[in-house]
Amino acid sequence: METNMTEGKPLLVILRFMFPIFLGNVFQQFYNMVDSIIVGKFVGENALAGVGSTGTIMFLVIGLAIGMTTGFSVLTSQKFGAGKLEETKRSVANGIILAAFVAIILMIFSLTFMDRILMLMNTPDSIYREAYDYIINICRGLAATIYYNLFSAYLRAVGNSKVPLYFLIFSACLNIVLDLLFIISFGWGVSGAAWATVTAQGVSAILCLIYIMTRAQVLRPHREHWRLNRDDTNRQLAIGLPMSLQYGITASGTMVMQGAINLYPEAIAAFTAANKIQSVLTQGLISIGQCLASYAGQNYGKRDIARIRQGAKDSLKFVLAYSLAAALLVIFCLPNMLHLFFDASADISSMLPYARTYIYECATCYIPLGMIFIYRNTMQGCGYGLEAMSMGIIELFTRAGVAALSVHLGSYALAVGCDPAAWLMGGIYGLALYLYVMKRIEK
Repeated sequence: METNMTEGKPLLVILRFMFPIFLGNVFQQFYNMVDSIIVGKFVGENALAGVGSTGTIMFLVIGLAIGMTTGFSVLTSQKFGAGKLEETKRSVANGIILAAFVAIILMIFSLTFMDRILMLMNTPDSIYREAYDYIINICRGLAATIYYNLFSAYLRAVGNSKVPLYFLIFSACLNIVLDLLFIISFGWGVSGAAWATVTAQGVSAILCLIYIMTRAQVLRPHREHWRLNRDDTNRQLAIGLPMSLQYGITASGTMVMQGAINLYPEAIAAFTAANKIQSVLTQGLISIGQCLASYAGQNYGKRDIARIRQGAKDSLKFVLAYSLAAALLVIFCLPNMLHLFFDASADISSMLPYARTYIYECATCYIPLGMIFIYRNTMQGCGYGLEAMSMGIIELFTRAGVAALSVHLGSYALAVGCDPAAWLMGGIYGLALYLYVMKRIEK
């Protein structure tokens, strides 16, 4: 089921490959929403706010892991695109070994500093216990998350986006079943939601590995491949570390934003629900970026730079159409969507202004957000991880500046404006950087 992305019309190849990724991402966001819906309806509004207040910390910790492991798979896509099948297998084994070190380091870091991180983010006392219980259990299961994302990234690196979708659907369904079991039947509260997620991803990671070893011959390492190779380790870390830091920098900015929003306890639950809705709506933009990492990697391996340029240009056309449709949908449907997250006793009318302010501001900047994903992932697929990481630095400083201004002026509208401001600056900078990098590659 591998796909050679170095042949055929770029837009058709990209969209065909992207569709399963998009379905999987939307499905994942839906079951994340179900997590929040079950917590909100069966544990309470404070529990929902507690889980929501840790979203940026999850983005930081899990983003560091995903960035690293996705970076490992870039070498695999380049080797596959160049037709070097033995080196493709070797890169898989090397990444699996490196991922074990990543899992241990991140787990120690997160378990050691979680208390301090929550305090630095101004987490209100009323939701502190729920926030801590949820995020600490997510961190205890980081190995499951890391290997699930690593194996999925390997399959996408050789053009197989369907099998990760199947395992994701299975994981989502299992997660929902375990949510109901752990939260409602066992009464584990927010800890039950965390363990449901970790368990579902662990099972899916095992299934992905079994598939690679039994069905994906191009990825299956042989006995002689199971040792660290110096060249592969250096190249995977050279790509993976900047990608990981990219997630970390972006997540740090969103944590600064969450810290500013946490100063408005009455708005946290509404913001959490609106943020979950937006996460679903922006999956098309995220998916096109994930697709371009593999597309650019394969074509870079073949040294077809003109094809990489055409793929990015065609993807921008998709982003323009998708962004307009997503903005119109959320503007007209937001009030009905909010009702999903709260029981009948909740006062939706008091929450709607907070949710609407955040969503409306973000909807105006979906296009530059899409540009970020296009140019960042294209550069990363070509191995220019440090350059792509600098986009995250621009986003971080923009978020930090707007957040500081919001605290100074006491403005919720500015606090939730951190995201769209960062997207706008990151998108403009990303376009200029992409044009510079492509000229360097051509030379």
